[in-house]
Amino acid sequence: MRRLFPPFEYSAAPTAPGPQESPSAGRPWTLEEIADAYAYPVTTTTAAAGKAGGTGGAGQASRPWLRGNMVASLDGAAHHGGRSQPLSSDADMRIFGVLRALADAVVVGAETVRREGYRPARRREAFAARREAAGQGPAPAIAVVSASLDLDFSLPLFTEPLVPTLVLTGAAAPAGRQEAARAAGAVVVHAGEGAEVDPARVPGLLAGHGHTRLLTEGGPRLLGRFAAAGVLDELCLTVSPRITAGDAARILDGPGFETPVEYELTSLLEEDGFLFSRYRRSRGTARK
Repeated sequence: MRRLFPPFEYSAAPTAPGPQESPSAGRPWTLEEIADAYAYPVTTTTAAAGKAGGTGGAGQASRPWLRGNMVASLDGAAHHGGRSQPLSSDADMRIFGVLRALADAVVVGAETVRREGYRPARRREAFAARREAAGQGPAPAIAVVSASLDLDFSLPLFTEPLVPTLVLTGAAAPAGRQEAARAAGAVVVHAGEGAEVDPARVPGLLAGHGHTRLLTEGGPRLLGRFAAAGVLDELCLTVSPRITAGDAARILDGPGFETPVEYELTSLLEEDGFLFSRYRRSRGTARK
């Protein structure tokens, strides 16, 4: 894997003329190297995190930080045949796994749960020490956003998670479905007064449950709603060197914004023709 941006800088003088490359260029990065490259921002101390309702770990963010992770084809498709896997690669899946391992909670839409066959996040020994040092649980929680609660609560995602699955819905969602979710072991969180979920409330509500390092894997409609609500802090986008044509959605699916929202490139990696970009909301754009 090569880091294209920001450019690698040696602390020592080069031993040969010409451009210098990172020692990691030309080989797959270790999980630790990827985790360091994608670390969440650190803005507070352990004591402050405890007062804010965080998990109490060192480096816990003082407010929730929501990052999105998506893959897109060269022609802009967010999936092929309804699934993202045909656009992915080994390197993309390594980064996907690391982003999950760094998160307190993974936020996902109900349609993506149904389409992708979501299962509970598992404990990974490679990240056990890092998560313990950060005050995190053994694995991230999965938080499913659904208004109708048209979900199969007998699935392992709800009945066998290492960390209880959260269901984000509206207070007026079908009462029977809410009870079914609770009976399966899920934690029901009301994120709206009606049946619909207010995406602007999701990060704060999850922070109240001790989850401030947030990752959303979509789908496109959910990611579009988070972006429109002004709460998407960061976007990790894999550009796949494949084209699909067809009518697949883009990575954000929904009404257009009145004014395009600015994001800044913070890193760009490459492996086997796949580009792994990381963008953060522009400093000139206030978070809602």
